[in-house]
Amino acid sequence: MPLDDALSFAHQALTGFGLRKDIRLIASGRVATGFDMVRKLAIGADMCNAARAMMMSVGCIQSRQCNKNTCPVGVATTNPRLYKMLDVEDKAQRVRNYHHNTIRSFRSIVGAMGMDNPSQLHGYQIYRRVGPGLVKSYEEIYPPIPAGCLLDEDSVPSDWLRIWRRANPDQFGDINFAA
Repeated sequence: MPLDDALSFAHQALTGFGLRKDIRLIASGRVATGFDMVRKLAIGADMCNAARAMMMSVGCIQSRQCNKNTCPVGVATTNPRLYKMLDVEDKAQRVRNYHHNTIRSFRSIVGAMGMDNPSQLHGYQIYRRVGPGLVKSYEEIYPPIPAGCLLDEDSVPSDWLRIWRRANPDQFGDINFAA
């Protein structure tokens, strides 16, 4: 499931079961810009991780040799011949600059939206083009559900009812926990 869809589902499910205040959601996947962070937090993330973007700021060229210990630029290797090519001082400054500017961009966007704190971000404030001439807010794409509504079948929203009825607390896939 794509990250935005999965993030929204997890956020809504936790809200529906009254658990959202107890569980933190971390978005990790295609988070590279300040706006990526704004979007993920508006959908329901509590924080974001940026792996690929950080690797690229170190100098990764995505040669896909990380698991072979043959990274041609010395980023993902323990081979001394290869990692000696990595200028740690230079790369440290590049990572610092990337991170600093990404956070600055994030804070600028949040401020330009008139907010004092990222916790004020919500799906209705962010829009996405979903088709030719059609733009929707994330709240329209991922409609929120009332807190605690998944605790009783009588209050389950109609678009969640099929999933709710299939759920089984004693079984996950082929694993039966009750046995």
